[in-house]
Amino acid sequence: MANVLELVTKEVQTLRESKMYKIETPLLGPQGGIVKIKGHEVVMLAANNYLGLSNHPAVKRAAAEGIREYGYGVASVRFLCGTQDAHLKLEKKIAKFVGTEDAILFSSCFAANEGFFASVTNEKLGCETYRDVLYSDRLNHASIIDGQRLCRNETTEKKIYGHADTAELERMLEEDKDKDYRFRIIATDGVFSMEGDLAPLPRLVELAQKYGAMLFVDDSHAVGVMGKSGRGTAEQLGVFGKIDVLTGTLGKAIGGAAGGYIAGKKKLVEYLRQKSRPYTFSNSLPPMIVFGAMAALDLLMKDRSIVKRLHDNTAYFRKEIKDLGYTIIDGIHPIVPVMLGEAAVAMDMSQELLKAGVYIKGLWFPVVPRGEARLRAQISAAHTKKDLDRALDAFEKVGKKLKVIRGEFFQNRQNHED
Repeated sequence: MANVLELVTKEVQTLRESKMYKIETPLLGPQGGIVKIKGHEVVMLAANNYLGLSNHPAVKRAAAEGIREYGYGVASVRFLCGTQDAHLKLEKKIAKFVGTEDAILFSSCFAANEGFFASVTNEKLGCETYRDVLYSDRLNHASIIDGQRLCRNETTEKKIYGHADTAELERMLEEDKDKDYRFRIIATDGVFSMEGDLAPLPRLVELAQKYGAMLFVDDSHAVGVMGKSGRGTAEQLGVFGKIDVLTGTLGKAIGGAAGGYIAGKKKLVEYLRQKSRPYTFSNSLPPMIVFGAMAALDLLMKDRSIVKRLHDNTAYFRKEIKDLGYTIIDGIHPIVPVMLGEAAVAMDMSQELLKAGVYIKGLWFPVVPRGEARLRAQISAAHTKKDLDRALDAFEKVGKKLKVIRGEFFQNRQNHED
């Protein structure tokens, strides 16, 4: 044990010295467009609270009702005594919202993604010998990567195609078309969490149909966010109802608490209830989360103005941050990556922005490639224009102080390279 502690202590010290140490800044109150931290209030630009529902009165009332009517927890997994009628109602509501036949709840989308791949590929399903193949986007979320790691190497081939590179994916599919695979599965994020860009779903749908593959999409950063009614990347890109398997979270736009799901055909969902280990061996979602999530979905289905406000805020911030001279990854999603290059720069800027009244975090290797460190700004419907202007003023002030605004930063880097 002493040796373990010595080694991990050295590693943590290395992270501190290289400015790659992740700092946790506690909030002194609820999540929102403006949050309280020690000393002052700041504009929140680091949350997945896209619709501002984490502290919405209707969601809080529903959560309290869940506790009053169904208690604090269920103390059981689903198949023993952890299924309440509210769980079934939420599953039906999710399926209707995302355009599938059925849905199944998990403790998180991470658990859902792990549960899906292992459950489908590791079971013989009447086949004594078989071979499956997975085609995965290079920038897929860690939960998809970890889920695929659980697939046995002796029965599942795992192939990576370039980010959103459908030409490369088609070449792989074409090369494999005559191979005797049992299952072909194309896996992608709907929205990529570090870039904020959208998967080319229309083309992926075409390729899946052409080559007899199952299309799996993790839409965690899109459900409640993309499309006119917030139904996700498929609605945004015109392929709603054409995705074979959709996974998502209740911990971002849909109330921001916890929980995830897999949505798809009824027969697939029935199978997962029997075979998915994270579902079978994890406690059922607490009633307060179930009721809160249902209230969040009801708000979305009744009032599209929340989604429109998010889209308007996003367009405004994206334009203004570029006009200040920052380099961002272009797009339409409320994830706005502000590119800085080096981890130390991202950490320094994050800390300076916090002092200036903006809560935002830096991201660096291994979360993103080396040399592509960034601040990930995340816009919310909870922000007012005044909030966003306050944040932009801080970006201008700190950017000039640290010389990272376009012109100064890139000229400095060019001089250094020369």
